[in-house]
Parts: sequence; structure tokens; C-alpha cells
Amino acid sequence: MGNDGLAMAASWYAATANAAPAWPALAGDAACDVAIIGGGATGLAAALHLAERGVAVALLEAGRIGWGASGRNGGQIIPGLRWGAHVIEARLGRERGGALYRLARSAVPLVAGLVARHGIDCDLALTGHLTTAQRPADLADFAAEAEAAARLGHDGLAVLDAAAMRAAVASPGHGGLLDPDGGHFHTLNYTLGLARAAASAGARLHEGSPALSLSRRSDGVLITTPAGRLRAANALLAGDALIGPLLPSAHARIMPVANYVVATEPLPDGGASLIPGNQAVSDNRFVVNYFRRTGDGRLLFGGGERYSPHPPADMAGFVRPYLERAFPMLAGMAITHAWGGLVSITRTRLPDLGRDGPIWWAHGYSGQGAVLSTLGGTLVAEAMLGPSAGFDLFASVAPPAFPGGQLLRAPLHVAGMLWYAMRDRVG
Repeated sequence: MGNDGLAMAASWYAATANAAPAWPALAGDAACDVAIIGGGATGLAAALHLAERGVAVALLEAGRIGWGASGRNGGQIIPGLRWGAHVIEARLGRERGGALYRLARSAVPLVAGLVARHGIDCDLALTGHLTTAQRPADLADFAAEAEAAARLGHDGLAVLDAAAMRAAVASPGHGGLLDPDGGHFHTLNYTLGLARAAASAGARLHEGSPALSLSRRSDGVLITTPAGRLRAANALLAGDALIGPLLPSAHARIMPVANYVVATEPLPDGGASLIPGNQAVSDNRFVVNYFRRTGDGRLLFGGGERYSPHPPADMAGFVRPYLERAFPMLAGMAITHAWGGLVSITRTRLPDLGRDGPIWWAHGYSGQGAVLSTLGGTLVAEAMLGPSAGFDLFASVAPPAFPGGQLLRAPLHVAGMLWYAMRDRVG
């Protein structure tokens, strides 16, 4: 997993991260059962699961552990997938769709269980997730979603009318949908905690070790880094948007999208007047705004997307208009931290879990990777050890490649994204 060139050092997460060791770079020739490329939650969850079961694991990270999306995202715990329950039911049927829906939702208790079992200090708050309605007509869609979720096995979603939503969030909106199983956490501290747990279980972690090449051998794979070579029976690509050309067929099914996040100065009441229930909140626009309170009383806000890997010169200035439209009372509020990162999306917005011989991958979480990444890594690890119904289910709905090949897929996709973003502004 490589450095995407976006500013991590300026993030609130980096400024408030728990102390973490520096792991040595891979040097010389080494061998293991499973090699993992990428030191985010996907790779670390897989490393932990395998190491706890006696598998020899070595993990390669180009930068520092958690330096990619797992250490930069909004920290929003949103149960499920980008497809809502009603979409899953319509496209996959009640039985198969229900199995996928319940599996995706299992990511939340999986993460909570790991936090508890390994004593990970990451400000975990399972206070719920709120989706705000941008149009009055959205409430009918929210009601249909709650009904579909109940049919697929989860009857806890609640539709909030405009008055109830105003009481829950001091931001313009016409109502909302509350999922009580959601919440938020310090995503970098969670990732660093996974690394500590994986290392304690016996996994070998290597920072500063970018994978330069990945080749197949009769006995598995060979990975080269600037200072070493790693042989393994199996390899997991867990670099998400930063996977690069290591496996072109898998890379063709994801598209990197840049997203930007800010943290305000500490608020006088710690944000209690903005989000009294301390839920994680996002709206239902195509280009989503999302926000939450932090453990030290700030508002963490993400808004806007760019379909170029080059960040704006002023990240805080890029996000500020979205922040101030959502919370007009914060106009002029000091922004103390601003950062960006790349996430990967797929054509269907479903994650991409798959295998090609000894090479496995899990990526394409499409904006919901905060907890789905842990599930994805765990499912791949399970499948490496034996039959895994969960891995097989995700693999059966794997997204297709983006059209246009390497040359045209990005321009074609950007044109479509811009059209949907325009609908947000005029709808």
C-alpha cells in the first residue's frame, strides 16, 4: 500500500493518536504462510485472525500502519452496505439478500468485540447513526427502508419526522432515519490497536515496505520490496484505493475517490447542542456530507469529493462551505485540522472480495469501510483456512470492472459522478 500524497500529518486523528511502535522494514529474504499487502483494518484484521490460529503471517505497509483510509476516514459506524435493505431485497431476493444484509451488519458487533477483547482505546461510541432527509419525499423512502430491513431480519430502524430530526441534529433537514446500532470511533487508534493485537498474536508487521512487484510461483507468490523479498503460499491485497498495478484484474473493479475532512476547534458545549444524542450523522445526497462529535468536543465534518488524486490547495476552505451550509451557526468557526484521503468505490457500490489462485483481495467498500474493512479482512482469512459461506456470498456479488479500460475508465466514471452531484444541487 503506497502513500497517496494527501495530507495525513495534519489530521485530527494523527494529532490525537495513541503511542505506537515503529515496525521494521522488510530486509533480506523471508517466508511465511500468508503475506498481506496493506496495513489498514482489512489487512490487520486478516493478520489477527490468521495469527491467532497459528498461521505464519507477514504484513507489508508502504508507509506507517493506518496511514491510508483506515486512519483518515470519518470514523462513522454505519451498519450495512451502500445498498439499502430495500435495494438488496429487490435485486437479490429475500433469502439471499437477507443473508447478505445480515452479514454486512455483523461488521459492527465484530468491531465492538475486537475493541473489548483487545482493550483498544478508540473512543468507541455505539450511540446510533442518523441519515438526514434532504427532501420531504425522502421520508417515504425511509419508511420503505425500515420495512424492508424488518423483512430481512432487522426491525430496529426508526423514521424521524422533521420535528424529531430537529431535536436530534441542529442542521437543516426534513426528517431522518435512525439506526440504533451505528455510532463512531477514533479510526486511527482502532487500527493501531488492531496492529498491536495482531503483533501480540504472532504476526510480523513491516512498515516502510512498499510492494514493488507480486509474481506467482509454483509454491505460491513472491513479493519484492526495496530491501527484501517475501515468499508466501497465499497473498492478500488489502491496499484498497492504493492497490496499484499489482493485480490489474482486481484494480479494474475499483476507482479511487478523494474525500476531505475537517475538525473544528473545541466547541463551548462539546457539540452537545449540535448533536445531543452523540450519533454519527450523514445525509442522503449522492455526494454525502457526514459529521459527528469527537471525544475532545470538536465537530468532525466531511464534505465534498474530488475525482482527481490532487488535493485542493486549501482543504479547510474546500470543506468549509459544506460545513457552514449544514451548520449555519458555525460560520467563521476556526478549523484546526484538515486532511484528505483516497477511498475506493465500485460500480455497484458493493465491496469486492475475491480470489485468483494464491492471490486474494478485499477492497471497494465505497465509503463504508470504517467497519466493513474489518469484516472483509476477517472473511478472507476465514476462507484461507477453509470453507467460508460469508466470503462466498460476497464473492458471488462481486462488482464488474469499470468500462473503458485503464485509459478511459476514470473519465467515463467522472462524467457520471458529476451528473449525480449536479442533481444534489438542483434537486
